Amino acid sequence: MFDISLTFADIWPFILVGFGAQIIDGALGMAFGVLSQTMLVSLMGMPPAAASATTHLVEMFTTGASGVSHIWQRNVDWGLFRRLVPFGVLGGIGGAYLLTSIDASAAKPFVMAYLAGVGVYLFVKAVRMAKPRFEDPRMTRPLAMVGGFLDAAGGGGWGPVVTSNLLVQGGDPVKVVGTVNTAEFLLAVAISVSFIATLGLTAFGVAAVGMIIGGVIAAPFGAVLVKRVPPRVLLFAVSIVLVATSAYSALRGWGVI
Repeated sequence: MFDISLTFADIWPFILVGFGAQIIDGALGMAFGVLSQTMLVSLMGMPPAAASATTHLVEMFTTGASGVSHIWQRNVDWGLFRRLVPFGVLGGIGGAYLLTSIDASAAKPFVMAYLAGVGVYLFVKAVRMAKPRFEDPRMTRPLAMVGGFLDAAGGGGWGPVVTSNLLVQGGDPVKVVGTVNTAEFLLAVAISVSFIATLGLTAFGVAAVGMIIGGVIAAPFGAVLVKRVPPRVLLFAVSIVLVATSAYSALRGWGVI
């Protein structure tokens, strides 16, 4: 699957990408897929299906390390975890098979525009937040299915869709980020198996090697960061990253940039 003759010069750019993307994802519950796939498709010229397959293979390792770190830091709400995982996996498998058979990219700019709007809402919510007051999110199963589907079919949808909407419902940012990151491991495994079944192992190469190394190194740091950042600051950070990445993806999809 991987070329054992690779040198450090071949993989160090991907190590940096994996490290940076995982630091942000581990601390904010989103952006690994968006950052990774933007780089693979835009800079490396990789086909969308292969880029998504590579990203999800890498996420099998990074989300596993991140999940263990979040569990260790007690950032996981296990009741929420059990509600998210089965439906997220179902949506992810469906999205993986769809992406390998048809081009689902046309809808992505509209999804990203919606997420940018959610980011603005979360920013306003953070501005107005006085005392942190959290509620157990109620709409979780359909959200998980949509997030899993978009993650496989559009690339990077799990974190932005699920994390942001759970926060809109009043979820505790620390528990939301920790739970979504931990659940993403099982989602990544299911999606990767689906991609391997349709694309084969030859879809993965140097990018995956470097991103796995960088992402696994970064995973524990993200879990520690989310534990120590105040909820209001965390909400600000999530909103800014969500608006920036979603607006960029939407404008790029519409050919504006």
